[in-house]
Amino acid sequence: MKIHFAHHGESEANLLHEHSNRGFKHPLTAKGRSQAVAIAEALEGTRVERIYSSPLMRAVQTAEILSDALDVPYETADALREYDCGVLEGRSDEDAWRLHRAVHDDWIHNGHWERRIEGGESYLEIRDRFVPFVEHLIETYRDTPANIVLVGHTGLYRCMLPLVLANADFDLVYKHTRGYTYYVIAEPRPGGLVWIEWRDEL
Repeated sequence: MKIHFAHHGESEANLLHEHSNRGFKHPLTAKGRSQAVAIAEALEGTRVERIYSSPLMRAVQTAEILSDALDVPYETADALREYDCGVLEGRSDEDAWRLHRAVHDDWIHNGHWERRIEGGESYLEIRDRFVPFVEHLIETYRDTPANIVLVGHTGLYRCMLPLVLANADFDLVYKHTRGYTYYVIAEPRPGGLVWIEWRDEL
């Protein structure tokens, strides 16, 4: 099996620079739709078994484009949504982003896994929904030729991919998650799930 960790296309929230990790708002921009099409084209010829998407609108719309192009059903999974930023939801000011960066950096660099933005998720809570989901996919499809596509978010991937990929650390993941339509292809090996190809922005 192979797991393709894909990122959604550009959304209106990106242009507004707004925290938008709850509800169902902020659709893809025209550019974002083109980026989703680029992912679909990159997957052309790959036998995709299933597509799973974050329930946020920008990810769902990306998954819909992939589903239509590849003729593969998709379903949403809460495990793939962007992490909740609590009281920062809907804000776009620099103070909000400064706090967001501070908490994220405290997780990654200081190991303060229980810290959270007021009303938001801790690193441990993100881990407890994401890692078991990936582990279940591996257990289900390990000995099959299935390709599973996951549509998620940069914050989620930066925090979680180093936990599920045996050959990736935080620095590597950060380096390769700076655009929109990047995705990483991974497969299970004796030493764990390993990335075998990292496609930066398409």
